[in-house]
Amino acid sequence: MIRKPDGEIRLCIDYRRLNAVTVKDCYPMPLIDDIIDVLGDARLFSTMDIASGYWNVPMHENNVAKTAFTCKYGLYEWLVMPFGLCNAVPAFERLMETVLVDLKWRVCLVYLDDCVIFSKDFPSHLIRVRQVLTRFRQARFKRRSVIGGAAK
Repeated sequence: MIRKPDGEIRLCIDYRRLNAVTVKDCYPMPLIDDIIDVLGDARLFSTMDIASGYWNVPMHENNVAKTAFTCKYGLYEWLVMPFGLCNAVPAFERLMETVLVDLKWRVCLVYLDDCVIFSKDFPSHLIRVRQVLTRFRQARFKRRSVIGGAAK
């Protein structure tokens, strides 16, 4: 465990041996070129960052013991996806895309733990932000930040 500059504690677990024998999940990430094409006509943007994103992915009970680690306080196992597992990124991307299934590419885009909401005008932007926030609330996601802006 290390203390981050803001005082928060970060767990640093070396999962290299586990990752070496893990069957890799090849779930595709969105292509940056496709993202740029979709955002091209938009005038307004809001980005949302999901707090502790991977912790929103529950571990399958058969895999919980594989995440075990020790520290001076004892032996622990993760019930949610820890950072550092090779399949954490594709698992979280899949979860985000499932939560926003009918909104992605039309209302918002997802890349890792970031969601970009895009619109051509302010009234539709408010509706879209509300739609995404509703989905995040239903999925019990916590937002770390929301940033809005307009294209110049």
